[in-house]
Amino acid sequence: MRKTQTTVLKRVIVDYKKLDNTMLNLLVEKFPDGYDDDDIVTYRNASKEVVECVEVRTEDTAYLIKVSKRLVMAMEDYEESENDDDEPSLDAEELEASEEE
Repeated sequence: MRKTQTTVLKRVIVDYKKLDNTMLNLLVEKFPDGYDDDDIVTYRNASKEVVECVEVRTEDTAYLIKVSKRLVMAMEDYEESENDDDEPSLDAEELEASEEE
């Protein structure tokens, strides 16, 4: 019998505020048309609050990125800036301000 070695992925929970352009790129690649309810992973945190996330994987890490209106806006802004051939950027303060309006 052959022994198979399973690769254990590091699991990381990320808030949208801590997303860098690499993570945004992974999100846009995986969900080019946005994500829907089937893509959402739900769990309860230590405070017993329900948290909704979408999962993105790299070779060694599974990222759970917390879902929010601001995440959707960040993905859309990133995709638009990529299409403009400009250097993509993420301005968390601008996203927060637009959500408050």
